[in-house]
Amino acid sequence: MSENVLIRINEVIDEYVRPALQSDGGDIEVVGLQDNVLSVRLQGACSCCPHARMTLENAVENTIKQAVSEDITVKSV
Repeated sequence: MSENVLIRINEVIDEYVRPALQSDGGDIEVVGLQDNVLSVRLQGACSCCPHARMTLENAVENTIKQAVSEDITVKSV
């Protein structure tokens, strides 16, 4: 994937995902993108939340799939 895709992912996260996480005392860091796998790190309250997996699947991955590409999957590192 191109650098433009990673830029678009960061834009989507900044606009849609990060505000929701920050409102709950958390945040997200994009670690990298390789072979359609987006590596992210949840931070703050989100890093130890029992619902972190649901957040990754429902909030992060679904948003990225809808806004950028259906081919991208998200994993936590």
